[in-house]
Amino acid sequence: MFRLSKLADYAVVVLVRLSRADAVQTSPGIAAAVGLPEPTVAKVLKAMAGQGLVVSQRGARGGYRLGRSLSAIPVADVIQAIDGPIALTACVEGGECESGCQCPMRGRWDPVNRAIRAALTAITLADMESARLPPAFQVLSVDPHRQHADAVTSSPPV
Repeated sequence: MFRLSKLADYAVVVLVRLSRADAVQTSPGIAAAVGLPEPTVAKVLKAMAGQGLVVSQRGARGGYRLGRSLSAIPVADVIQAIDGPIALTACVEGGECESGCQCPMRGRWDPVNRAIRAALTAITLADMESARLPPAFQVLSVDPHRQHADAVTSSPPV
């Protein structure tokens, strides 16, 4: 199963919390507000500060604030800040796998990985916060007789 790490999920929660404040927020304050342990929030904030998603301010009135608005933060940036490059398999986009050049699937995952990365780049944290998604992602329906999901427009049935 393809699954995001808990830290990546927590990072989204922390960023949305930061967006709701007018001033800098401390790590303990954010932790209390979102119900996460303070060491976890501190770890997430440090990773995100390293990628410019949040900005830290030192001093007596120090804390953290967003580095850019939620509408300018794609989900892909959060995942990469916490978990590293988005890759479904070790050999995606030139990475090395245990089978080396003997693997018959070498390079075959690249288009799938690019599609997932594109989808995660197209959705911002502002989209997630407001539950609004880009049109191509708004409604997916799965026909049990077909082997894939089809995008469905939101227009009413005729």
